[in-house]
Amino acid sequence: MRNHLSLLFCLLALGLLVCCEAGSLRKNFYQHTCPLAEKIIQDVTGKHVAVDPAVPARLLRMHFHDCFVRGCDGSILLNSTASNTAEKSATPNLTLLSFDVIDDIKANVEKACPGVVSCADILALAARDSVSFKFKRPLWKVLTGRRDGTISRDSEAIANLPSAKSDFAALKQKFSTKGLTVHDLVVLSGGHTIGVGHCNAFSNRLYNFEGKGIQDPSLNPSYATFLKTKCRSTRDNTTFVEMDQNSSIMFDNHYYVGLEQNKGLFQSDAALLTNKGARNIVRELLKSSKFFTEFAQSMVRMGAIDVLSGNQGQIRKHCAFVNT
Repeated sequence: MRNHLSLLFCLLALGLLVCCEAGSLRKNFYQHTCPLAEKIIQDVTGKHVAVDPAVPARLLRMHFHDCFVRGCDGSILLNSTASNTAEKSATPNLTLLSFDVIDDIKANVEKACPGVVSCADILALAARDSVSFKFKRPLWKVLTGRRDGTISRDSEAIANLPSAKSDFAALKQKFSTKGLTVHDLVVLSGGHTIGVGHCNAFSNRLYNFEGKGIQDPSLNPSYATFLKTKCRSTRDNTTFVEMDQNSSIMFDNHYYVGLEQNKGLFQSDAALLTNKGARNIVRELLKSSKFFTEFAQSMVRMGAIDVLSGNQGQIRKHCAFVNT
């Protein structure tokens, strides 16, 4: 009996090990092959954030857009070619910025350890390090070991990325497809506490809600009046406003405060209040410590979506090009 129990415990331990190492992501993946990798990424990222406080929002969004298409494989970083239109050229990604930051980080890492650190891992770490810069401590854990994909198609970005104009059912379906819950949906939407949104992504709520030529009745009237001073028509695709009014560079839980006041910028923000369960989660996240804890956990789950590992994919020499 004792031997049987010992065997059972060993099998359980092995099962837990396999579970925890799922996808071959783990802490300090490069500790032997490139021990300074994470320090280099942190330092170069910090250099850029110190010059441009908009970088954190850009890299966080880029990481999100990467993971939702083919998983977290760096495919968002690939350039289009003569025979293929890549993800970054898809309409939802045309406003992504700071690819140059990733290129700079990659160049520095390659100098230290050529052909070792993936672009997918660099993006995941840089997103975390940029948001964490002002806090002087990492806000969430990033497990590493991702490999880079070699395929990037604009059609897949359009099909997989949640739209700013989505209702709750559509958002829930997009997240569920990626193995994420309604809880993850509400928590990760909190990333909208930093960054900006372009008028064409929400101006239908101001002038032509549901094609009826009216203002979205769920939108806070005073907030709508303010937005109309910025976005004069539904055809404006160049003007942008803060997603979290008066807090576009401060990573905090203020997004949920505005949401409770019906000041969510996008229809996808307002949609979180149309479902009882999601609405309850919004209220829980009004507590700052709760938001930071839950955001950290959801980012780990998002960062593990359909990762490539082992001999899958490649380690790209330059993040914008597939190795030849």
